[in-house]
Amino acid sequence: MLNFLWGAMIVTGVIWGALHGTLGAITENVLSGARDAVNLCITMLGILSFWTGILKIGENAGLLDQLSRALRPVIRFLFPTVPKGHPAEQAISVNFIANMLGLGWAATPAGLKAMESLNTLNDKKGTATNAMCTFLILNMSSLQLIPINMIAYRSQYGSANPAAIVGPGIIATMASTLAAVVFCRIVDGKASHLQSITKP
Repeated sequence: MLNFLWGAMIVTGVIWGALHGTLGAITENVLSGARDAVNLCITMLGILSFWTGILKIGENAGLLDQLSRALRPVIRFLFPTVPKGHPAEQAISVNFIANMLGLGWAATPAGLKAMESLNTLNDKKGTATNAMCTFLILNMSSLQLIPINMIAYRSQYGSANPAAIVGPGIIATMASTLAAVVFCRIVDGKASHLQSITKP
């Protein structure tokens, strides 16, 4: 479907340019856009390599374990059905830490591992548990203290102050995460209530 939409937009643009005599401008913009895309990919590759390396150093130095332990009370509050010491706790913590650093692509492997671990606690395979839904919602709300990706994008495109996004980013993601936590707790409470009244 997306291929069809993108193809339709490209064809429409070319036809529009031909009818209005602006094919030269379209060609110039296509070439400059391709150049900018390659430059952005190189920039993001460097940032990806650097922060992935930092995360690996932190993991080998035991820093991620310490941060995971620090986040344990939060994890216990958000995921009360996950047994203490379960492997899902560390995977969820690593995912949260990567998201806080604005490293969405680094958070993905930990997120997949967390979902796999949470699924081992699932009695109804193929149906998401409350914990799985909570994790997905919190992962999407993604509290970010340092939006590295956005800073890199702004720097690449010539922003005078690329880090100016930090304050608004913290406020916006804090609000979205708070809304996600409140929503999940309300839904979890309702689900627990329904289970208690439907048990024989």
